Amino acid sequence: MNVQIFIPCFVDQLYPQTGFNMVKVLEKTGCTVSYNVNQTCCGQPAYNAGFRDEARKVCTKFIHDFKGTEYILTPSASCAGFVKNYYHQLFDNSSLHNEVRELSNRIYEFSEFMVNILQVTDVGARLEGKATYHDSCAALRECKIKEEPRKLLKKVRGLELTEMNDVETCCGFGGTFAVKFESISIGMGEQKVENALATQAEYLIATDLSCLMHLQGYINQKGYALQTMHIADVLAEGW
Repeated sequence: MNVQIFIPCFVDQLYPQTGFNMVKVLEKTGCTVSYNVNQTCCGQPAYNAGFRDEARKVCTKFIHDFKGTEYILTPSASCAGFVKNYYHQLFDNSSLHNEVRELSNRIYEFSEFMVNILQVTDVGARLEGKATYHDSCAALRECKIKEEPRKLLKKVRGLELTEMNDVETCCGFGGTFAVKFESISIGMGEQKVENALATQAEYLIATDLSCLMHLQGYINQKGYALQTMHIADVLAEGW
């Protein structure tokens, strides 16, 4: 299968290895992966900040960059959810209306594509240790992703997966929320990390690096022996 990948700003600038690991896993399943070097942002930061006209310009470029019929995969439920659920608001009754509708049917978060489209749950990954999984708001509420990451993680050899309390509660990042409401954001992050530690996990895994960056910052500040990992990085381990 030929697929395109969208690498979000966050991954491109801070966690590029996750993008490479996603490609590594996809190629192992037999996918031929292409990357449009002209791609930039999906437009979510501007949209969430209230700059709708500016966001529309960025989103228009995204639509043109990803023309075609191939699936578009991204290691970010946040970006996938934004394209699926909010582009139609920007382009309703416009000349791009039909393109947006078609695009929203082609873009997938990495783990949901692996399980629901490729129907692959075991890629031969191995990671020794205990882990717990965090449901990001974007994955759970905007993309309806719940079981897909867990099915993949349960097939990782040597990994013991335990559910934490309040697993569906927000981690407190929320983009600019973490800046505008710092104390609340930190308190929510603390609750999430403490719930993860209560499972005796060594790894805290999620589909969204924005959540993981926020949580790892709190973990580092406290000096806890807990490591955050994106699911693509987990699946690329051990082979």
